[in-house]
Amino acid sequence: MGKIILVSNRLPVTVAKNGKNLSCEKSVGGLATGLNSVSNKADCIWIGWPGLSKNKIGPKEEQQIEKRLSSKFKSLPVFLTDEEIDGYYYGFSNKTIWPLFHYFQAQVEYNYKTWQAYQNVNRKFCEKVDSVIRPGDTVWVHDYQLMLLPKMIKERHPDVHVGFFLHIPFPSFEIYRLLVWREPILEGLLGADLIGFHTYDYVRHFLDCVNKLLGTEYNYNIINYKERHVIVDAFPMGIDYNYFFSFQKSDQISDSLKSKEAKENLEQIVKPTNNLKMILSVDRLDYTKGIPQRIMGFDHFLRNYPQYHKKVRLNLIVAPSRTKVNSYSYLRKKINQLVSEVNGKFGTFDWMPVWYYYHSFPQEDLISMYRHSDVLLDTPLRDGMNLVCKEYIASRNDYGGMPVISETAGASGELNEAIVVNANDYNAIADGVKAALEMPDGEKVSRNKMMHRHLKNYDVNFWAEKFLTTLNNIPLETGEKDKIDMDLEEKDSIKSAYDKASKRLLFLDYDGTLIPFHSTPSQATPDEKLLQSLTALAVNPKNTVVITSGRDRNTLDQWLGGLNLSFVASHGMYFRRPHEKWMTAIPETSLDVNWKDTIRHILQLYTYNLPGSFIEDKEVSLAWHYRKCDPQIILAKYPLIKEALLCSMGQFKNLGLQEGNKVIEIKDKRVNKGITSSIFIQNNDFDFIFGAGDDYTDEDLFLSLPQNSYSVKIGTGKTHARYQLPSWKDMRRLIDTFLKGTPGTRHVPA
Repeated sequence: MGKIILVSNRLPVTVAKNGKNLSCEKSVGGLATGLNSVSNKADCIWIGWPGLSKNKIGPKEEQQIEKRLSSKFKSLPVFLTDEEIDGYYYGFSNKTIWPLFHYFQAQVEYNYKTWQAYQNVNRKFCEKVDSVIRPGDTVWVHDYQLMLLPKMIKERHPDVHVGFFLHIPFPSFEIYRLLVWREPILEGLLGADLIGFHTYDYVRHFLDCVNKLLGTEYNYNIINYKERHVIVDAFPMGIDYNYFFSFQKSDQISDSLKSKEAKENLEQIVKPTNNLKMILSVDRLDYTKGIPQRIMGFDHFLRNYPQYHKKVRLNLIVAPSRTKVNSYSYLRKKINQLVSEVNGKFGTFDWMPVWYYYHSFPQEDLISMYRHSDVLLDTPLRDGMNLVCKEYIASRNDYGGMPVISETAGASGELNEAIVVNANDYNAIADGVKAALEMPDGEKVSRNKMMHRHLKNYDVNFWAEKFLTTLNNIPLETGEKDKIDMDLEEKDSIKSAYDKASKRLLFLDYDGTLIPFHSTPSQATPDEKLLQSLTALAVNPKNTVVITSGRDRNTLDQWLGGLNLSFVASHGMYFRRPHEKWMTAIPETSLDVNWKDTIRHILQLYTYNLPGSFIEDKEVSLAWHYRKCDPQIILAKYPLIKEALLCSMGQFKNLGLQEGNKVIEIKDKRVNKGITSSIFIQNNDFDFIFGAGDDYTDEDLFLSLPQNSYSVKIGTGKTHARYQLPSWKDMRRLIDTFLKGTPGTRHVPA
């Protein structure tokens, strides 16, 4: 096994410049702590921005920083200019992705320049990864700043495992679809072999977006994407439980607090001189954290329950964050205003209900506060996970205290024993605080012990190990997993038989076999390369090429009629040889389409209720397409639709139901591709017969071919074909091999 390469926006080390001196200080908390167990491994390197602008250092200093980070911290810096930081980080990452993914559509900015910066910086990270990556390595990319990176790495290095973890929410389709650059972001993420989220809700949202925007199929949590399988799963991030539970200096105030006033204020939290119940709120400044709503919830608590006046205090800690973003400056003013209003409304000469701290505190001081706070009020409007509530619970090694958390924090799904509230409901917050304060000690201890057990078992080390184990167990090649791709020997065998043959017959399905599926059937026109390949095949005097399709006669004539091809149309109802008249496989006098109005009425009832579905009216059949529908809804509705159709079809003689790839077709059951294709085989001495197709309708063709024929199924699933290929692209490549070395033909790249 190769080395592990961790990639994130920031390194776990911050580089600073003071005059001519450079300093490197290890970061504490967040991702740095979370991946500590991984980064400490012997063969691991961490790539990221060191926190110092490239504009402030010269080439020699860059070399010094790179050497020091590599030798002492096993880190590799990506140097960014002020312009790149503004565009990529403060711009696209925090003014476009951050607000959108947290459901703050009004805050989202769409700016082409910041999108360009985002792409450029992701490429810059890729180049840095490229400088150290080797076959067999594992790359783990982190968070929303680098969502294009997995694809860039996978395209250059298909022989390495690439994982991606998103530490913020992934929004629902209705929100995500608003993003201007929605497809490139999804495609960037799908370069990973494993994509991780904090909760199953985010997994479901991602799968839904991939299906609806890219048309990509998935089975449970596995996406079939460009001949690869991408696994999407939930990995709830934990904390370093033992560190918080066993921390010893619980009553100390760290020396990092230089201000005498700050130390005295904190002493009042840790060792209050009165008997106040302490309610703690700890967050960085961000509109997603719901701090104004939290203050208003406390306002309602004091108004609804006056018996708690002079008996409680809210310690509101807000860490400065993203001071360059205008919306954050406005938020700070709003918080200042609300704190003043609450204190002015309820405060007295000897009691101030809200103590507000606008600065950061070291981890050890936060643990002291956790242990001396009766309630943690932690109600973000939207949060990917939220580790503060987990830290608070783990720090209470006396199993006391009670967290009041919002249902829109990812952690709420794990901490069922906490008090969970609606962050927008001020009365619910007020009631939650009251319930936490009044909870009997026995119940409090019982609930805390259950939450402790969970946090201990599923700590941050478990999270990292679980993700990497899952990632490294994923086969890198599709064929390694499903074994549906022919090996080189099998392809050479077919090519050799083709070359030796003097009279060949090739049956080729169209949709899904020669060309990809489209959401609208009329869009599946043949591209220039396909036309060139079919022309080259068909002009060879040794070849008889038959397009076997569910398409109607007019469409096939319009798209391919000018070529020297034979056709089987409407799943076998019609056929013709090159430039001849169409013929029916059964007498035209026995054809009956009087059933259409009845069946169309049934299909229309479901079409109205299933957005994305539509009816295609063919000459002698009706096709109901559902490729654009929600797969979960189809899963539930499909049996009902099929049953309704079968019941109505019973009154019509010779009518049958045929299931295809995301389509149901009602047609005459007396014919199929196999029966009609046999007409071309009869009374001929072909010494090479080949058939290819992608769905159920082609199984009839495979069964009708002579025993020594070559048949190929495109895609996965059980089949009567001798061979399978992953996709239509592979089929095009196989056809292309037939053309190589053929006299009088030109090689056309697939």
